[in-house]
Amino acid sequence: ELLHIISLKVEDGFDAIHARSVCRPWRSIFPFPSYLSSTRYSLPSFAKSPRKRRGLSLCTLEKFPTFLFRVRSPPSAADALPSEFYVGGINQDKSEDRVERPSPIQCSVKVKIGEPDPTLMNMVDSQTLPLGYQYRMIGYDPNSLATSFRGVAFLPVNKEGREGEFVVLIGYSNALWALRSSEMRWMRLENASGADCDHLVTFRGKFYVVYLNSDVSVIDPYSLKETPLMPAERLTSHNYLVPAGNDELFLIERIYTRSNNALYLSKLPCRVSRLDEEAGEWVVVSELGDRVLFIGQPGNSSCSAKELPDGCGVSGDSILFISELFGETFSYKYGVDTGNAEDDLSFWRSCRETCVTIVSNSPMAAHLRVEHCSRSSPGFGSAHIRAVY
Repeated sequence: ELLHIISLKVEDGFDAIHARSVCRPWRSIFPFPSYLSSTRYSLPSFAKSPRKRRGLSLCTLEKFPTFLFRVRSPPSAADALPSEFYVGGINQDKSEDRVERPSPIQCSVKVKIGEPDPTLMNMVDSQTLPLGYQYRMIGYDPNSLATSFRGVAFLPVNKEGREGEFVVLIGYSNALWALRSSEMRWMRLENASGADCDHLVTFRGKFYVVYLNSDVSVIDPYSLKETPLMPAERLTSHNYLVPAGNDELFLIERIYTRSNNALYLSKLPCRVSRLDEEAGEWVVVSELGDRVLFIGQPGNSSCSAKELPDGCGVSGDSILFISELFGETFSYKYGVDTGNAEDDLSFWRSCRETCVTIVSNSPMAAHLRVEHCSRSSPGFGSAHIRAVY
């Protein structure tokens, strides 16, 4: 009876997982947390363009939770061992050959990225930071050059008092396609930009779209009307949208600069703006508070740096690109002195005190190695961040 009362009070899903790992009777009392399970929606299939096939649905929309896992090191080894993180999505193991493992090993997460066989990470000694949810479409190959799929976003709607309804928005080449659950058919929207879609996010009940030509717009899920939402000063840039929970939405503009006809990604400055939803405009900012913004697969996200251990190589007020082409990136901070008098300090630039090696990545994950050094010391300390699915 006491355990049942306690189970009703447990809000953190991984606390429930820890309780379930004690023994089989506890596992029967503490239900598996619903928000740790993925949710799937069957949608009409599409190939060259979204369309409904008679009696056949090949596309599935999957909603999965994402987390940052911090593996705690023993106090005696805190200085000798690197800090490890796992960032990415998780799914409950529902395979038929799943073996129920003895406690506490059954409280574990399978890690598989760039490796043939997954490894098990014990969650009992880990701290977890929720990063929200991401969505993916199943039924197409995201790595195939034959597909023009650009991304998917999902919003629940409560139209005319009907609960459980939703709207799905897909970026497909230079077109946007929407599906209402009440109709279950794809509708092509008028693209205000005319350019190819880059990526989609949701924030406070609306869709936000970024195009490859740097255009940004907002779409109302009820009327499906698209409204341009551009910064006051347009730059030649590659733009990214990063929701910070339901609190703020940030626009990261990575400005293209060329030196000797070569493009250096690690040297590109950034401008960061915050959405003023009431005014319907972007406000340029020079700080992110204690936030760290992660840009890359499986989706742009953020977390509080207060939850990260000291010396892990990732600090607050910073941006980390985790899907770079050349296997190396740097944390971005505001006002970095590059040593070049011509560089404007009122931008965000890569901070050379922290180097991030992208060991491997995939559409669902990225394995990163963070190395940082003090200017007063030639030695390097190391930390690891892994994205896992």
